[in-house]
Amino acid sequence: MLVKRLSEQRGAAHHGWLHSRHTFSFGHYWNPQEVGFSDLLVINDDQVAPGQGFGTHPHQDMEIVSYVLKGQLEHKDSMGNGSVIRAGDVQAMSAGTGVRHSEFNPSREEPVHFLQVWIVPDRKGVMPRYQQRHFGEQEKRGKLCLILSQEGEQGALAVWQDVRVHAGLFDGDEEARLDLAPNRYAYVHVARGTVTVNGEVLHEGDGARVRDESHLEISHGHQAELLVFDLRPNELPLL
Repeated sequence: MLVKRLSEQRGAAHHGWLHSRHTFSFGHYWNPQEVGFSDLLVINDDQVAPGQGFGTHPHQDMEIVSYVLKGQLEHKDSMGNGSVIRAGDVQAMSAGTGVRHSEFNPSREEPVHFLQVWIVPDRKGVMPRYQQRHFGEQEKRGKLCLILSQEGEQGALAVWQDVRVHAGLFDGDEEARLDLAPNRYAYVHVARGTVTVNGEVLHEGDGARVRDESHLEISHGHQAELLVFDLRPNELPLL
């Protein structure tokens, strides 16, 4: 069963330099019916103006993932990491015992568009860590590429939770199938374009909770980019 979360149903924040859409409750947006799904706590669709960004701020005991769709995002943190992540890059930061970081758009002309995802970890008090990797178009074109997992296999980034995250690009007659183990949930988020998942059409910004399905069939994409989260069968994150 797929339960849609339509793009226009998401929360919104407009701060001049930042335009953000919140799939789940975040900041000043509160919806008691949308406080996460399984171990997935946050999906924020952020667009940051040139030369602007998030100043240094703290995190603790959270898996924080940035997936850049367009433009550049400059990252600095208290672990001593400093890098620029670009379209196709995935950044994963385990906040653990505590980390401070900033995220800025270094461009003077182009906005940066990225997804920020928070996953509740299965343990607390771990040593903070930072990972980054580029996943090229050829790795995602017409297929579901593993980008995050607990073990970090197949070149995926590692995350402290029983979750597997796939990214895919679909256009025209490209199709893919993802088998789900018994009693697993899933969440689909369409970052851009339009795509059909198990017969349901999803548009840019749409999401879907998936329960009681043995597999996901991805098809009929039109310039589509999506993330698929393979999750534990919990309704809400355990903070």
